[in-house]
Amino acid sequence: MALLLDSWISEFILVVSVATLAIYLWFDHGFKYWKKKGIPFVEPSIPFGNFRKSILGQEALGVTTQRLYKQVPGERYVGHFGFCRPILLIRDPEIIRHILVKDFSTFHDRGIALDDKEPLNHNLFVLTGQKWRQLRVKLSPTFTSGKLKGMFKTMSECGREMADVLEAVAERGDTVEVRELAARYATDIIASVAFGIECNCQRNPDSEFRQWGRRIFKPTIQSGISNILSFISPTLTRLLRIRSGVAAVSEYFRRMVADTVAYREKNNITRKDFMDLLIQLKNKGVADPDNSAELTLNELAAQAFVFFAGGFETSSTTMSFALHELALNPSLQTKLQEEIDSVFKEYGTDITYDSISKMSYLDKVVCETLRKYPPLPILNRECNKEYRIPGSDLVLEKGTAVAVSILGLQHDPKYFPDPERFDPERFSEEEKAKRHPYVYLPFGEGPRICIGMRLGLLQVKVGLAYLLSRYNVRTTDKTVTNLEYNPRSIILMPKGGIQLRLEKRF
Repeated sequence: MALLLDSWISEFILVVSVATLAIYLWFDHGFKYWKKKGIPFVEPSIPFGNFRKSILGQEALGVTTQRLYKQVPGERYVGHFGFCRPILLIRDPEIIRHILVKDFSTFHDRGIALDDKEPLNHNLFVLTGQKWRQLRVKLSPTFTSGKLKGMFKTMSECGREMADVLEAVAERGDTVEVRELAARYATDIIASVAFGIECNCQRNPDSEFRQWGRRIFKPTIQSGISNILSFISPTLTRLLRIRSGVAAVSEYFRRMVADTVAYREKNNITRKDFMDLLIQLKNKGVADPDNSAELTLNELAAQAFVFFAGGFETSSTTMSFALHELALNPSLQTKLQEEIDSVFKEYGTDITYDSISKMSYLDKVVCETLRKYPPLPILNRECNKEYRIPGSDLVLEKGTAVAVSILGLQHDPKYFPDPERFDPERFSEEEKAKRHPYVYLPFGEGPRICIGMRLGLLQVKVGLAYLLSRYNVRTTDKTVTNLEYNPRSIILMPKGGIQLRLEKRF
């Protein structure tokens, strides 16, 4: 019996040893990919490649990629690995221009893997190839100047409501988690302009719409690993069938959209909002009758979902980061308030589409916030055919992943001296003219630039203008000067929120 046991243990140890050796040799061979091509790369480690801290929940993905960017100063690009997947990080803004714009046809897909069986994943952000192209054309009319002007009254009303709700908070001198108040403001806007729903999150923070919004972006171990792997190793994501755990959220949004569509069609209700435009796409192809392709109800729900998720989270995060910096820099806050007061004096205290465009310093403040805190700190693309990097001998194979560290570029002292300092004057016309245009990419660039960019900027500006017209934003003993980012979030999200205090202006 002892001999049999010894034999079984020996065989087990042998099998494990052989398997371990095979895995090591497989990784070792894969990790030589960039070395064989003769380009600089950051040494990876088994099994996570260069993303151990991100996978283990110790560091945000955007921060990891920024760290890789900083490890090879002076290089035009640097190789690294997501598990065994070779990824090329582009550092040269001129190469970035080629990939995002000039040679877009070779890099039109993000190279992200998400569960195809989840209906909400069939949205504009994730879709590839011809499906993406057709949908982009269909949805583009949603964000024209005319449509934005039609949505502006709702934004203005929500901004004014936020300022009213905060009066009691300011009088008490309470510490406020500004990311939450900004999220409630942005959710009210998106719920109204996208779905025609008056959820009044600002007076009812536990409204159903706000609760589901929290669940979408609540960082969990499952969602964190799913999101990170979908970016750095789509093959592994598909192989392991990793899901993000959004089944309940998906069911709610699809049901809510189906009910909204059915109610409007049954009662012949027309509103000039995003849902109305989507219903036109479902029934007629597009708002343009010359295009006859139609959206299914699930596809309609997917676009409504990404509009909601992207519309409230990125805007509210940007707004809260701006308030954080203005509280830390009271002289800049005063300068901005003087501009807001001046425009209000000229145009009246109800913000209009025209008056917000007169606030040039506000625009600089928002731009500098997006520089220091880009909501999506990394861009991914996938090469769909052999491609020679301009000005080099490097030829990328079909399927090669490329990445751009927006956080790295926008914190590079070569382009933005003293990058940790918050300085809105970096975005004066004179300073912008000195920089390469592709070192500032908070919304991406080229045909896949964020379709809702202008709406997002308007939301942030309206919210800041109303709030700062009536209140000063101050730090408290709970305010963290140097913010850390949630390691489980793809979006650049402050860990623990942003704690500030409001005081009424006189």
